[in-house]
Amino acid sequence: MDIALFLDILGVDSTSGRERGMAEYLAERLMEPGAGGYEGSPKCKVEKLEVGDGTLNLRLSWGSPRIFFCTHMDTVPPYIPPTVLPDRVCGRGSCDAKGQILAQFTACRELERLGFTDFGMLVFAGEETGSFGAKAYDRDCDGAEMVLVGEPTDGCMVSASKGTKAFEVVLRGKACHSGYPEYGESAVNKFADFVTKLKATEFPVDPLMGATTWNIGKLVSDNPQNILSPELSFRLYFRTTAASDAVVQEFMASMQDAEVTAFGGDAPMEYTVYDGFPSKTVAFGSDAPRLGKFARRALCGPGSILSAHTVGEYVLLADLERAVEQNVAIAGRFFEE
Repeated sequence: MDIALFLDILGVDSTSGRERGMAEYLAERLMEPGAGGYEGSPKCKVEKLEVGDGTLNLRLSWGSPRIFFCTHMDTVPPYIPPTVLPDRVCGRGSCDAKGQILAQFTACRELERLGFTDFGMLVFAGEETGSFGAKAYDRDCDGAEMVLVGEPTDGCMVSASKGTKAFEVVLRGKACHSGYPEYGESAVNKFADFVTKLKATEFPVDPLMGATTWNIGKLVSDNPQNILSPELSFRLYFRTTAASDAVVQEFMASMQDAEVTAFGGDAPMEYTVYDGFPSKTVAFGSDAPRLGKFARRALCGPGSILSAHTVGEYVLLADLERAVEQNVAIAGRFFEE
């Protein structure tokens, strides 16, 4: 495992919005002799693809790819520089998703050494802020027979992932002196009633993906404490299943006495899983739902989603080594079909 390459990649701050520098760096660094721990330079073509928002995607091609590995270069803030411990590498992006870059690129070099061709690797911008790189690739480029997206899945091939649905809700009240609440209407009370109703709603439980979950953020009601709130706004974010996705949208459309703006999201998805590999479902999003031009999509990678986005983010060195073997094996299974 080329830990020096990993530390170099982790040493570049590519928090969302700064991906262009990361893409430019990778386009040079990955093509250097010995990159990935193999002799010579990769026998591939590297292309920089404009996303349209100032960032870049990368495409590496060995021959005419029928299968692509795929992950992203952007990370959530704040930037945390890398540190190396005896059994792991820590730092921002170590598992989400620069560890994926290392594991997938190393697998590509191993496939090259084994004499395979017609495979490739995609590295996208903007996954953490709306999959803008994946959307641009789907808009501008052809797909292939299969894409394997790298995210921290504990080394499991994902059988299904929950969808997402986002809404902004504005509740209106009537301000008045808090000593005489009978002369006004509190938007905060309306919010409390809504949350009570939401908690009491039993969305369908999916036999594969389980229960629907939700979270509230960006809650704003800036009235003084002695005045009833005339307005309250918040964002509501659902993790939906195949059984609940449409039900959630119907529930939000039925809200009374509220202004609801739907921001869309991803649909729940099922993925390609090969026999002999551990598998599970996940509740997080990825670029995979945006890659509609690929006939088959798979999701698998080293590290834990419970470590991603935390100040202690890390990936185990043993998991990186195992991920390279898995990536090579998945590609080998594909080429055997």
